[in-house]
Formats: sequence, C-alpha cells, structure tokens
Amino acid sequence: QVQLVESGGGLVQAGGSLRLSCAASGIIFSINAMGWYRQAPGKQRELVAVITSGGSTKYLDFVKGRFTISRDNAKNTVYLQMNSLQPEDTAVYYCNAAPGGYNYWGQGTQVTVSS
Repeated sequence: QVQLVESGGGLVQAGGSLRLSCAASGIIFSINAMGWYRQAPGKQRELVAVITSGGSTKYLDFVKGRFTISRDNAKNTVYLQMNSLQPEDTAVYYCNAAPGGYNYWGQGTQVTVSS
C-alpha cells in the first residue's frame, strides 16, 4: 500500500521560508520521480516542482529561484524548500508519486503566507 505523508506546512509572513517534507512508503522510492503540487482555493491543482530518480529537477516558472526540491533516497523522503514566500504561494501542497502511471497523493499540508 502506497502512502505519502506530508509535513512542514504552516503560517508564515511574506518573505519567510518553510520546508515541506514527504515521507513515502509502499513504493521503490529511489526509482520513482516525485513531485510537489499545490491547489489554492478556487483554482486547479498545479505542478510546483518535480525531481526524477536521477535528480533532475523542473519548476513552475513562478517559483523558480525561490523553491528547491530535493530527495533523500535513504530516508524515502522528498523535500521542498520554499524561500521568499509570497501571499500568492498560499495553497494546500500535495506530494505526488506515479509508479506505473498511477497517481498517488498525500493528504496535503496547508501553507499560508500573510502579507
């Protein structure tokens, strides 16, 4: 059974930082790409960042230079370091894995950035 458990969200002032973590189980973590998505109220879920099994990364244009995705295969954990947070970054952030093309999601963690 695949489980993705996010943590690290919270309330922060604009310009602040947060680090999200996602612990994965039930998959061969090291061979899977992992992603972070977010969904703001009234908006569609969007891809924020993805990291491949080889460590290559890709980011949503709006977060480039501010967010960094990384992974620790020994801990089956993917991280999202978020710096220079803006009110527009307020959303529920979800961890994603898609082994064999089937999407698995965590429960989400709320990030709220106050102006």
